[in-house]
Amino acid sequence: MSPDVAKEHPVVVVGAGPVGLSAALALRAHDLPVVLLEADRQGRRRPGSRALFVHRETLRLLDGMRPGLAAEITAYGRTWHTRRTLYRGREVYSRTFPPPSGLPPFTSLRQVDTERFLLAACEAAGVEFVWDAEVAHVRTTPAEAVLTTEDGRAWSARHVIAADGARSAVRAALDIRMEGTHGEGFHVVVDVADVPGAELPLERVFHYEHPGLGGRSVMRVPFTGGFQVDLQCRDDDAREAYGTREAVREWLPAVVGDGYAERILWVSTYRFLRKVAASFTDPHGRVLLVGEAAHLFPPFGARGMNSGIADAAAAAEAVAAALASGSAAAVAGFAEVRRAAGLFNSAAAGTALDHLRPRRRIVRAKQRVAAALSPVLPWCGSWLEHAPYGPRHGAPAVAGRKY
Repeated sequence: MSPDVAKEHPVVVVGAGPVGLSAALALRAHDLPVVLLEADRQGRRRPGSRALFVHRETLRLLDGMRPGLAAEITAYGRTWHTRRTLYRGREVYSRTFPPPSGLPPFTSLRQVDTERFLLAACEAAGVEFVWDAEVAHVRTTPAEAVLTTEDGRAWSARHVIAADGARSAVRAALDIRMEGTHGEGFHVVVDVADVPGAELPLERVFHYEHPGLGGRSVMRVPFTGGFQVDLQCRDDDAREAYGTREAVREWLPAVVGDGYAERILWVSTYRFLRKVAASFTDPHGRVLLVGEAAHLFPPFGARGMNSGIADAAAAAEAVAAALASGSAAAVAGFAEVRRAAGLFNSAAAGTALDHLRPRRRIVRAKQRVAAALSPVLPWCGSWLEHAPYGPRHGAPAVAGRKY
């Protein structure tokens, strides 16, 4: 153990976003003591929904970490049962599903609320939090990983789970590169509060080539207390024209009508990134990358947080097995399985983007023909409904999960 570190911990988690909190909770479910380092200060305010959907598979994972947590989250979140798709102002698909028995297929809530539930669960489970601890350096050996923060504090651990986001300091310190593509276009994502007593219908609406938005596509989905609008911008669109609060006030009425310009909660833009880490662990098997520290997907399709929580559950299981056996095989298995899942999700997100932002005229022509035929061939409307989200099944067997 390094002489400047007072105590070695079995495992340290870096990052208190939803993936890091899930990793810490999963480790506690394995009865392992956990220290979680977070660069921000305690009580930080994190605006915006970011990730919106918690899918059924993720709810099951969370319930395995802390029984009853899925019920808490779904009781607060919203599950819509109607999906509608329009093309240039005309409806081409609409379906209302019966309420499910048991866990819903998903629940919709702002990420700040998901984090609130996870933080409370971690505190109840005995996770030790160290706030205002920004990691600056990482060193690994065959026996340990040593983390040093900007202010000189150091932690030694048998294993580290790095969930410190897209600009992961841990990944950078280990010199693990991200591989993939960086597109030119961007999404504008807007959270809007409900108008009390005049809430919009509880439905998800996707609109191809919205006539009121210059032919740009847009989606609206509800969450507890409001709804999110996701605008698909073009490569040559300026952020100032669509991605600022002032700009949103101008185009939002075309999507949801008047009365919401002053109820905007948060506005952000996201680039079309599809990147996966070259390795999900260091050469010694001491650090495990999870969530956006390991992969970056476009926000469309709800792949980011859901796949990240699957990473977290798998990482905790691998660490528990490695600590029990003294072998690095479980960590190597984690890295192989979750990287395969990341590559599948990256490819699936690429398929979705090819549909959302077609580079070939034939794709746009297919969409136009499908919209025209949807009144007599319902499967055409169904294709227009499902294609923007990319495939969910068909991942390599090694990936193990849908995410």
